[in-house]
Amino acid sequence: MTKYKVYLVGAGPGDPGLITAKGLEILRQADVIIYDYLVDKRILEEAKEGAELICCDTLGKDRYSDGFLIHNERIWKLVVKKSEEGKKVIRLKNGDPSIFSRASQELEPLVENKIEFEIVPGVTAASAAGCLSGIPLTDRRFASSCVFVTGHTEAGKGGIDWGSLSKQGTIILYMAVENLPKIVKSLVNAGKNKDTPVALIQDVSLLTQKVMTGALRDIVSKAKSRSVKPPAIIIIGETASLEKRFNWLRKSKLVLFTGLSEKRFFERGKIYFHLPLIKIVPLESYEEFDGCLKDIQQFDWLIFASRYGVEYFFKRFAHIGYDSRLLTGIKIAAIGNSTKARLLDFGIIADLVPEKESSEGLIEEFKTIGIKGKKLFMPRSDISDKGLSNGLKKLGAEVTAGFAYRNIMPANLPDLDLKFFDEIMFTSPSTARNFRKRYGRVPKGVKVTCVGEATKKEYGKIKAK
Repeated sequence: MTKYKVYLVGAGPGDPGLITAKGLEILRQADVIIYDYLVDKRILEEAKEGAELICCDTLGKDRYSDGFLIHNERIWKLVVKKSEEGKKVIRLKNGDPSIFSRASQELEPLVENKIEFEIVPGVTAASAAGCLSGIPLTDRRFASSCVFVTGHTEAGKGGIDWGSLSKQGTIILYMAVENLPKIVKSLVNAGKNKDTPVALIQDVSLLTQKVMTGALRDIVSKAKSRSVKPPAIIIIGETASLEKRFNWLRKSKLVLFTGLSEKRFFERGKIYFHLPLIKIVPLESYEEFDGCLKDIQQFDWLIFASRYGVEYFFKRFAHIGYDSRLLTGIKIAAIGNSTKARLLDFGIIADLVPEKESSEGLIEEFKTIGIKGKKLFMPRSDISDKGLSNGLKKLGAEVTAGFAYRNIMPANLPDLDLKFFDEIMFTSPSTARNFRKRYGRVPKGVKVTCVGEATKKEYGKIKAK
């Protein structure tokens, strides 16, 4: 039996986009992914079909106490077991595997069992906390050094030298929320000035990230009044005072983007937080859809209203043994440029793309062309708005709509403080519906933008309820 290399991979601080490119490629090839409970579940959606996903939270009860030794033993035993079964195993660790992750306790058994391993770095929470709050961890004016410190130590182990620590440039504390009063007291007793700036960053890099600032004299009371909970990073030192000047998140309009379009960058004055409220998945059965494809040459037009319609059409086309040569003589329409671009991936140039990228725009174009008596086939989702097909029927066309994929609401959507955002953007009727199901109403003062008339109409209905 082949025994594969085991990978310890840093998943980053929370945001799925902050895992390294190498780490993501390894994850996609793994048979077994044993992951920390803090790892964002959206990263796991990149796992290949059939991969075994095991959360470390199921292997032990304790999170922020001293129950780690038993917990770790269960983890490394499972890693060894899966490796010896000939599985490609990845141990997906929050942050960076080399920083406060008990990596040596998991590596030692691999060495003892002669299992080859590789460690892939990740973005650690301290670095992310500094970047995402505008706080440089070092600064030539205030701090030429920074030190990472754990907020708790194991029973029976040597304590922290607070006298030495108090003299450091910038102090970054991990896992310290529960012991914050003791930590502040120890630093002050060791000579640290009570007016030393402090920043506390909760849920680093996530949509729920919160930044709170103060000084050693008042940070404990502020944390208590704000009900700060782990996980959080605490930055102590003069550089923490720079948060007010450099916190770029505070200075921009924050937009919650609910669709599946590629992430938006380089737009002045706005920062987009992508939280897809829809998920595209295959149908359970393609018997009916494949039946339409087998008789594809009866149609005069193929109408693609989304790039997912394109993707699943050609997947099923190939599955039944067909290719694009059978589309000769059939004209093809795309509702917009992203759908047009997806067609090009399959070597197809759209015959029609409306200037106004919407169902209404496509209907207007067909009014000019004339499609009376023409047979049209529309690959669509199971919950697509019927406005396009009804509009085409009114023009005299014979429209066949085939379900090509399912549009569902994702699981594990995070809790959000909606007042954190300046704007919420709905990209389809289903994003608006799913938002209402999961989060309720949009708070007053938060702008709503709807893409397309159908989305605007649906949001109007929801808002009126």
